[in-house]
Amino acid sequence: MVVAAQTVGINGPGVRLEGILQTPPRARGPVIFAHGSGSSRHSPRNALVAEVLGEAGLATPRLDLLTADEEIDSRIVFDLERLAERLNCASAWAGADPELEDLTVGLFGASTGAGAALMPAARDPARIGAVVSRGGRPDLARAELSRVLAPTLLIVGGEDHEVLELNRMAFERLSCHARLEVVPGATHLFPEPGGHGGGGAPGKGLVREASQLGGGG
Repeated sequence: MVVAAQTVGINGPGVRLEGILQTPPRARGPVIFAHGSGSSRHSPRNALVAEVLGEAGLATPRLDLLTADEEIDSRIVFDLERLAERLNCASAWAGADPELEDLTVGLFGASTGAGAALMPAARDPARIGAVVSRGGRPDLARAELSRVLAPTLLIVGGEDHEVLELNRMAFERLSCHARLEVVPGATHLFPEPGGHGGGGAPGKGLVREASQLGGGG
C-alpha cells in the first residue's frame, strides 16, 4: 500500500511543531510518534515503523516535539512535562482532523519520548488507546505509571542492560494490560542486523496493541 505523506505543523504553547503525516484510506486511528533526543521526523528507522503501521491502516503523525535549539539543552530534553504537553497538543490536533476525529490515539515513544507518552496516557485515558515504547525510558514517568489504562508494550534490547533494568522496574508499576518484550542480542534501539531496528518488532507490536483503535474515545 502506498500511503501519501504530507508536511504538517501544529501550534503549541509558544512553539510550532513540525512533522510528517501519513494517512492511509479509511484510517482506523492515528499513532503519534514521540521521538527521543537525537531523532527526528526524518529518521529512516521511524519511517520504516510508519510504513508498517500504514499497511495496517493506521495514520502516523511523526512530529518533532523539540526545536533544534531545545534539542541541545539537556534540561529541556528531560523535561517530560514539556514533552507531554506537546503530545497533548498533537492529540488535540489529530482529534480536529476530519479524517481522524473521534478515533482513539496510539502513542509510540523512544528514549525520553516513551516516558512522555505515558503521561497523557495516564491523564487522558479516554483518548489514548495504546502505548508502545522502543528502547524507551518509561521509568521517567514513574509517578504516572499506575494510572495508565491503555494497553502498553515495552520493547527493549536484551543487551541494553541498564535500560532493560529500568523497563523492568517500570513494568512492575504498570497496572494496565502490559507486556515487556526483550529482543535477544539487541542493544539500544536495535541497530544490529535482525535486531528489528526498523519496522519489525516495534511496528508489529504497536499494531497488536493498537488493534482496538478506531472507536470513539
